[in-house]
Amino acid sequence: MSKTLITSCLVLLCTFFTGILHAQEVEVELGPDQIGLNETFTIKISVANEKIKSYDQFPDIPSFQKQGISQSSSMNVINGQVTSSNSIIQYYKPSKKGTFTLPAFSITINGNSFDFQGKTITVGDAVSSQGLGGGDPFQDFFNRNTEEPEYIELDDEAFFSVTVDKEEIYAGEGFNITLAFYMSENNQAPFNFYKPGDQLDEVLKKIKPTNAWEENYNISNIEPEQVTINGKRWVRYKVYEATFFPFSDGKIEIPTIPWEMIKYRVAKNPTFFGANRQEDFKTFYSAPKTITVKPLPPHPLKNEVAVGQFQLRENFKDIEVETGQGFDYSFGITGVGNINAINAPKLISSQNFNTYDPNVRQQINRGYGRVSGIKEFNYYITINEAADVSLDKYFEWIYFDPARAVYDTLKPQAKVRVVGESKVNQAISSQRLGGIYDRINSEDNQFLNEEYKYYFTTAINLLLLASVVFLAVVIIRKK
Repeated sequence: MSKTLITSCLVLLCTFFTGILHAQEVEVELGPDQIGLNETFTIKISVANEKIKSYDQFPDIPSFQKQGISQSSSMNVINGQVTSSNSIIQYYKPSKKGTFTLPAFSITINGNSFDFQGKTITVGDAVSSQGLGGGDPFQDFFNRNTEEPEYIELDDEAFFSVTVDKEEIYAGEGFNITLAFYMSENNQAPFNFYKPGDQLDEVLKKIKPTNAWEENYNISNIEPEQVTINGKRWVRYKVYEATFFPFSDGKIEIPTIPWEMIKYRVAKNPTFFGANRQEDFKTFYSAPKTITVKPLPPHPLKNEVAVGQFQLRENFKDIEVETGQGFDYSFGITGVGNINAINAPKLISSQNFNTYDPNVRQQINRGYGRVSGIKEFNYYITINEAADVSLDKYFEWIYFDPARAVYDTLKPQAKVRVVGESKVNQAISSQRLGGIYDRINSEDNQFLNEEYKYYFTTAINLLLLASVVFLAVVIIRKK
C-alpha cells in the first residue's frame, strides 16, 4: 500500500509541475517575410492556459509605424481536458518600400521576460486586394470571417485638466495644483493610461515653480473618483497633486500640457472569436494657467514670518510650581500653511525666568487640497522668585494671515503661580563661572620654571640700581 501511495504522490507531483510548465508556455508568431506597401506586418504573442495581465511595449521596426494592439482568446475541450490560449497582436504599417530588419527583442509578460528572434522583412509594391479563388467551407462556421475586421472610433466625453485653487496669492501662501483625466459617466469610448509615470516626469519639468516649497501628495495609484462639474457627473483620475508655497512675489506661468491616452477603436462587427478592439492613441491638452504672487505688506519681519491661518495650542492653562522647580511648557502652532516654515516663537529673556532651546515636533497633513498640521516647541522652564507669572510676557509669535491680509501675533494664555523662597542667589551660586575659575583647584601654584624666577629678580635689581645712580647724578649737579 505504501508503494501505491508513493507512486500516486509522484504522479500528482509530475502532473502539477507539468501543468506549471504548460501554463507558462509563450509562443511568438511573426508576420510574413514579404508584404506589400499597403499591407500590415504583425507580431503575435500567445500564452497558453494563462491570462495576459501585463506586458511591455512591442519592439520598434525601422520605417514601420505601430498601428495598434488587439487581443484575442480561444478555448478547446479535448477528451474532457480544457486548454486555452490568449494572444496579443501588434500591427505595423510600412512607410516605404525596401528591406528592413526586425532585431531580436524581449518582452516581459505577466512579470516574466521572454526573448525572441527577429527577422528580415521585405516591403514591395502595393498588392491587389482581390482574394484567391476557391474558399474554405468552414469559414462561416461560428461567423469566423477571414476578412480583416473593420474598426471604428467612438466619440468620447473626456478631457485632461490642470487646475489650481487660487489665481492670486501672497508670497508664502500655498496654492494647490491638480493634474487629472476626466471621463463623463455617459462616455462610451474605452480609454487606458499610457506610460503615466514617464509622461508625468516630463510634465513636472514644465509646471513646477523653481522658487517655491513643494508639498507633494504622493499619488501612487490612479483611482477613480466621482465628482460633479456644473451639475454633470464625471469620473476623475488624479495623476498628480501638490501644494506650492512661493518664496517671493511675481508670476507663475503654467503652459498648455499634453497628455496622451490609449483610446481603443472598436470592431464595427464584433465576433465571438475575433479581436473586438484595436489600440490607438489620443492626445489631450490642458488650458494654460497664471498665478499672480503678491508681496506681503510692509513690516519689519515680512521676510521672516510664516504665512497662513494659525492658532496657538498650549499644554496647560494654569499651573502652580515652587521656586526653582522646573516644568514643561508646549507652545504649539496649528493651522493651515507651510508648517515647515514655522520658526520658534520670540523669547523675551528675564533674570528670574530661565529656559533652554526647545525640543521641536511637527506633523504635516496633506489632503482635501490643502496642507495643515502642527509644530510644537517644548520648553523646560524654571522661575526663581515667587510670583504670579503670565507667559505672554515671555513668548510671542508673529505671522501673516492671508485671508484677512493682516499681521497677527500669537501669545500664550497660560499662567504660572510660583510659591516658595527666593532661589535667585542659589541659582547664581550654582552657575558655572567657566574660564580659569574651573582650574583653580586642579592647578599648581608654583612657577613652572625656577630659572625664569632668577632672571626676573636680576632684572629688577639692575633697574633699581640704575634708578639710584640716576638720582645721585641729578643731586650732585644741582649742588
